[in-house]
Amino acid sequence: MSRKRRSYESGHKPKYLVIVDDTPEGDRAIYYASRRVSRVGASMIMLRVVDIEDRNQQWLGVADIMRAEAHEEANAALDRASGRANGVAGITPERVVREGKWIEQILQLIDEDEDIANLVLAAGTGSEGPGPLISAIGRTTLDLPIPVTVVPGHLTDDELDALT
Repeated sequence: MSRKRRSYESGHKPKYLVIVDDTPEGDRAIYYASRRVSRVGASMIMLRVVDIEDRNQQWLGVADIMRAEAHEEANAALDRASGRANGVAGITPERVVREGKWIEQILQLIDEDEDIANLVLAAGTGSEGPGPLISAIGRTTLDLPIPVTVVPGHLTDDELDALT
């Protein structure tokens, strides 16, 4: 993670990275980031990671079908999230689908895209803690070249409007 950020240089525009997962609090990150990028004139990039397991070669045909279905589900989730962002703030986010492990793919995308200026995550509201993604990112924040915004998962639309 040594790539310099260029978000505010001439010819560049800052991007807020939002992770699209299946958690209930994920909508809070989408809502917050949508309002924020609209307010500050930034753009949004949404990432969905497809966790593809190692496959046995003899089952390659089945593996290809499973991969296609996983990508179809990922694109459907991004359609919903993009629609939400557009409805909240009239923005059209960039969409990225990656294969692999969540943390690895988040770190790789941040490293590859020098315009990503902020990672927006939402904290879970359950008793099991803030969520696996925030816990994992928390262990790697010293290596990140960008700030991480953690949106409390219990905040309402009105409360988020007041903050953005």
